Amino acid sequence: MMIDFNYTYDDMFNPLLQAMKELGGSGSNSEIEEKVSELMNLSEDELNVIHRGNRTKFVYRLAWTRNYLKRFGLLENSKRGVWALTKKGFETEQVNQVEVNKKVKEIDKEEQSQSIVDINDNDETGEEWQDELLNTIKSIEPDQFERLCQRLLRELGFANVTVEGRSGDGGIDGRGILKVGVVISFHVVFQCKRYQGSVGSPTIRDFRGAMSGRTEKGLLITTGTFTSDAKKEAKRDGATPIDLIDGIELAKTLKDLKLGVEIELVEKVIIEKEYFNNL
Repeated sequence: MMIDFNYTYDDMFNPLLQAMKELGGSGSNSEIEEKVSELMNLSEDELNVIHRGNRTKFVYRLAWTRNYLKRFGLLENSKRGVWALTKKGFETEQVNQVEVNKKVKEIDKEEQSQSIVDINDNDETGEEWQDELLNTIKSIEPDQFERLCQRLLRELGFANVTVEGRSGDGGIDGRGILKVGVVISFHVVFQCKRYQGSVGSPTIRDFRGAMSGRTEKGLLITTGTFTSDAKKEAKRDGATPIDLIDGIELAKTLKDLKLGVEIELVEKVIIEKEYFNNL
């Protein structure tokens, strides 16, 4: 039976607002997604419906939900991907969908007339560059993808990063050491998966089995997505923790580190019509 995700972005305005308050006023994308799905009582099948490429419909539409509430003045976000309620957001219990949509359209119309481009807003909901980057990564050889992950981890501060290659043991593709300060360090093993769809909980359990007795932490990197069950399994109490990097997070990290991604700054031109009217 075909399962679809039937909620629109504006159906999630109030669940998102409630989620932000239950999270204490701020949260990362993953924390927000988990809390909103919990409040909306969404099934695993609903959460895993693919929108296009490497993003689910739930994640895609929730990105638009955040974007609209930001433009309505209830949310703000940092460059590090943390979202927070504004003063107005804390004071607002519920919003009217029609009112929010109308206000945002008015803002869009005004900005278009002034030739204003908000790069951060476009980056939050835009997919084209992410899909192009991930499709490029999927076209390279497996050993090239492993070397890309090795370089990525080094750039993120890991030391002694090695790639196991075809001799990898039980799904372990590489190892490294993450140092925290001067004294503390963690031995980490990682696995790289070039997936088109979703990585499920069985993959997490298999990886954890390969890690058993060999490391304090695991890291699984994929070009696809993770199911909600996989996310829960990765952080299950009493089990060796596994951190997850999905395709969207991988693309954003490569962009931030400028690994295989070149960023061109777009000149923003604002026409000051009042200047001409006052001549």
